[in-house]
Amino acid sequence: MSHWIIVPIILPALIAPLLVLSARYDIVLQRVISLASVVFLLGVTVALTWTAAGGTVEVYEMGNWPAPFGIVMVLDRLSAMMVLMTSVLGLVVLLYVIGTGWDRRGRHFHALFLFQLMGLYGAMLTGDLFNLFVFFEVLLIASYGLMVHGGGKLRLQAGVQYVIYNLAGSTLFLFALATLYGVTGTLNMADMAVKAPALAEGDAALLRTAAAMLLIVFAVKGALVPIHFWLPNTYTHAPAPVAALFAIMTKVGAYAVIRVYTLVFGPGLAVTNTMPADWILPAALVTLIIGMAGVLAGGSLSRMASFAAIGSMGTLFIAISAFTPEATLAALYYMVHSTFAGATLFLIVDLVQRRRGSCALDLRAPMAQSGLIAAMFFAAAIATAGMPPLSGFLGKLLVLDALRSEPGAALIWTVILATSLIAVLGFARAGSMLFWKPHSVAGDGTPPAPQLNALPLVATGAMLALLLALTVLAGPLTGYMEATSAQLYDTSTYIEAVLGTDGVEGTQ
Repeated sequence: MSHWIIVPIILPALIAPLLVLSARYDIVLQRVISLASVVFLLGVTVALTWTAAGGTVEVYEMGNWPAPFGIVMVLDRLSAMMVLMTSVLGLVVLLYVIGTGWDRRGRHFHALFLFQLMGLYGAMLTGDLFNLFVFFEVLLIASYGLMVHGGGKLRLQAGVQYVIYNLAGSTLFLFALATLYGVTGTLNMADMAVKAPALAEGDAALLRTAAAMLLIVFAVKGALVPIHFWLPNTYTHAPAPVAALFAIMTKVGAYAVIRVYTLVFGPGLAVTNTMPADWILPAALVTLIIGMAGVLAGGSLSRMASFAAIGSMGTLFIAISAFTPEATLAALYYMVHSTFAGATLFLIVDLVQRRRGSCALDLRAPMAQSGLIAAMFFAAAIATAGMPPLSGFLGKLLVLDALRSEPGAALIWTVILATSLIAVLGFARAGSMLFWKPHSVAGDGTPPAPQLNALPLVATGAMLALLLALTVLAGPLTGYMEATSAQLYDTSTYIEAVLGTDGVEGTQ
């Protein structure tokens, strides 16, 4: 049992209150401690990913209490990939925040940032559903604090809306957990995977109901239509670097669907049968259409980025809905790509806002450093829309290829390709308004651009470099994800690691 598995959860939980108690008035000390912590966490998660790449599933038993009675953290290929993605995104966003001084607008930014990372790490490493609920709540509290960071009426209104939607989801989550525990007598996911197929016929309806409630909860987190309403205002009015970090928040919902509906309610479980796929696919198609239509109709760059995040979740859930190893491989690649692409877009929104005074798509004077920012915007737009040569194109190609033999493949292909074209038109319109037409307008009173250091540009460039790396290293990365997908559908390895050989025998 490696103690390193628990470090990504314990370290932020210790450092965050330390910052509040001892460094709340010293922003420099906060930055040093926060940055050192995130760099250390990145090193730990790289090591964890290296360990998981061997194919073994590592289990950490809290207090040496074995599952299913104790709390366990589980490290497999999927959770390792997710925590590494979180660390990389967290480090880049933190550098941007420090470079732009966003953290000066409130005393507790760094503490909330670390609590946010703790919630993300915990949700991805936990081996039971109750602690998944607990870490969802940690995420909700920390993200609300970050959401309203800097104040403002619109930000507060969007924050309240965000909390109300997510509290409704949390309540439904509790109902689902109570039902599952009443039926199976456990909330450990591996133990539930053993007991679910062996339930009496009379309990089937309750189990199916609980599975449906869980799916709705994860759909709320993943901003799936028709329960996506919290996302546009939340992401639009949140501080842009915070919205960049939030790019991974919706992926937690997608991660939970992949984890629970391959392990507990797998494709072979007669009780749920094709229910997850039947629910997810039509909702995902509509999500993609609405998201990309929002990109075309958005009146500001921040709103366009928000709807692009919704559209990317539509594509991701389309891939997930097939619940085959090939489609899951495509979903994993697209999940990593869309997280980095979405975050890049939000960082560019902030750069435009700072230099132009507004990110509204209207006519204004040219902005400072418009050439460099324009290049970054067009690279991010190409990646988000799924045009070659960046990783968005490869991700959509993988999704299309994985779904070509699925029922309704023609409709899926049509929606994905048509919405890609709509996204291209939307981004082209925005680029034209922001970077080309302003040159035809003489000074209109726009305030001069603030003097900034190079760190925000470096951080945004680093995010684009990650998208390029996803493209160049697509071969080895998809190799890792292919093995991850195979591990997800061979649940015996996970169950044996958590419950021992007795657990595996229970599945046979």
